[in-house]
Amino acid sequence: MDDKTRTELEAAAFRRLVSHLQNRTDVQNIDLMNLAGFCRNCLSRWYREEAGARGIEIADPKAREVVYGMPYDEWKAKFQKDASTDQKKAFEKSFPNHG
Repeated sequence: MDDKTRTELEAAAFRRLVSHLQNRTDVQNIDLMNLAGFCRNCLSRWYREEAGARGIEIADPKAREVVYGMPYDEWKAKFQKDASTDQKKAFEKSFPNHG
């Protein structure tokens, strides 16, 4: 497989992942972190960092909007729920130095 095709496939897979996460608003970021070790915020940060590595400046709110499909504050108001005690404990166990 040539590099151009590989890059196109990777980009398509990224777009499908983002679309999937935008449609699964029932899945909370803390659940993603606890199960997979990353969340929508991580994905938007990686997007922003990769842009920066190529000399493209993307503000954090814009990068989050790419991943969330809307402004982050709007997504939080519509879909984010308070984390349960169990979710918080699992997060603290997995990421003791996070925060």
